[in-house]
Amino acid sequence: MQAIILAAGMGKRLKELTSSNTKCMVKVNGVALIDRMLHQIERFSPSRIIVVVGYEGQKLMHHIDSLSINTPVIYIENPIYDKTNNIYSLALAKEWLCREDTILFESDIIFEDSVLDELISDPRDSLVLVDKYESWMDGTCVKLGKNDSIEEFVPGKKFNFNDIEEYYKTVNIYKFSKYFSETHYVPFLEAYQCALGQNEYYEQVLRVIALLDNPGIKAKRLHGQRWYEIDDIQDLNIAESMFSPDDDERVRLLQERYGGYWRYPKLLDFCYLVNPYFPPERMKNEIKANFDKLLTQYPSGMHINSLLAGKNFNIHQENIIVGNGAAELIKSLMGYLTGRTGFIRPTFEEYPNRYSADDSVAYIPENMDFSYTADDIMAFFSDKEIRNLIVINPDNPSGNYIHKKDLLRLIEWSGNRGIRLIMDESFVDFADEEDSTLICQEIITENPHLFVMKSISKSFGVPGLRLGVLASGDIRTVSLMKKDVAIWNINSFAEFYMQIYEKYKSDYANALVKFREERARFIRELNEINGLRVIPSQANFIMVETSAAISPKELLKSLLIKYNLLIKDLTSKTGGKHYLRLAVRNREDNTLLVNALRLELKGKLSQNSVT
Repeated sequence: MQAIILAAGMGKRLKELTSSNTKCMVKVNGVALIDRMLHQIERFSPSRIIVVVGYEGQKLMHHIDSLSINTPVIYIENPIYDKTNNIYSLALAKEWLCREDTILFESDIIFEDSVLDELISDPRDSLVLVDKYESWMDGTCVKLGKNDSIEEFVPGKKFNFNDIEEYYKTVNIYKFSKYFSETHYVPFLEAYQCALGQNEYYEQVLRVIALLDNPGIKAKRLHGQRWYEIDDIQDLNIAESMFSPDDDERVRLLQERYGGYWRYPKLLDFCYLVNPYFPPERMKNEIKANFDKLLTQYPSGMHINSLLAGKNFNIHQENIIVGNGAAELIKSLMGYLTGRTGFIRPTFEEYPNRYSADDSVAYIPENMDFSYTADDIMAFFSDKEIRNLIVINPDNPSGNYIHKKDLLRLIEWSGNRGIRLIMDESFVDFADEEDSTLICQEIITENPHLFVMKSISKSFGVPGLRLGVLASGDIRTVSLMKKDVAIWNINSFAEFYMQIYEKYKSDYANALVKFREERARFIRELNEINGLRVIPSQANFIMVETSAAISPKELLKSLLIKYNLLIKDLTSKTGGKHYLRLAVRNREDNTLLVNALRLELKGKLSQNSVT
């Protein structure tokens, strides 16, 4: 078996990284793509490696020659690489295709060893390597039939977004038998070039072959093995986090992205906190139906959007402000606070991070659950001479919950003392208590010192829309904040969501019932795992404590590397104590996490008992 690598392209989308280097010499974590690929190929002792070069070809050949590759390397030069596409590059190697079984590679992909293992170990002699289509993928796709037959090749220009559930993406690694190349691929390649020219793609030849009664080639499906195609600098950034040789570094690079995990194949994110059962499909379809209009037209300004928010929450327009996520409103509000401010730790860091540490007073509950009551808060801060108090309910990350009747006492206490009270109730809808919200016109009117923050993203499952609201009877501060944020601080999709929400209120209520049932089940399952202690929670996340023998950092790393599950390590938030935070997702996802935790904790506890 031999290998052919197509490496003639210019890689223009990588810009300055390929201004004087061919694309495959771009480095991922300090190692050039071509270096990594050649050493992976050598593991299978091929008879030869044929590299088709073009752009910066001499530099690439010199570089490969310096690598001390044991396998003979043969170069084929594409002198018109800037006027042709990869069909011409592969045509230059057609005689080699007919000499021996071949593994064909494009040079801009990075993959783990198991990807190549899967292809080579498969007894079928001619295969197209494919993976289930995901939104980060681009390029040629296929539709598959029974027994891995290829029903259709779908080039990018023919891609239909309505069919994505049926699509598999080509990984751009192929196995061609000598017989397939002689009888099918090379003859069709020659005919295709004669008919349509040299500025085409070699996959188009396979597209024609797939129409035959006996195409002679099947699909090979991947099942979770890692690979990535690098076309631009964002691809390169993601590839570096996916393929870092150091597991700790891989975890760090992934965590510091703070989202965008839809670009990571099959990653399940148990860090970020949303509603897994809302919005319903009908609501999503209504937004999709209006996509063109929402994409191409400006949203309304703050005046109209506060009117919409007020309608949804039954609050007067002048008492509510809409933010580009609660984070925008937190930043604005914290800028208006002065004097000493009370916080409860551990907490959502966006609040204390926006305030002077010298003017901050922290209450840390002295118990293993980090639990507290309204009376605990009042007792602690009664002699602290604070001017502002931040309370998150349910709290993040502990999930601690204070019932509404006790919050009303806290509101009265703070008002009597001239303390401005900021209540963040981003997670309150998930609590078992009915009518738990403080966003009520009567409450805020009677208590102008009260500010109630709510993240729409978390409660209503739409983090991509970036929506949050703040309600208060302090009309002057609300008005100042409206001038502080941009006039178009939310987009048309977010505005449309607020416009249509009321039609789906019953769906939201039903989603919360489903959520509470699943949270209860999830907690029961977690409680049965040896090595975990579950802290009671009324939020859409659960804080757990691991046994002293289990490192949260190591457990997080194991879950990410082995199972593609990302959880939140709370060690830095809890003074070095062994706590984790687990988002509550749907039943299927939660079960995956429970099973992975059970296996990992059993293994780690066994290792520790042996040592």
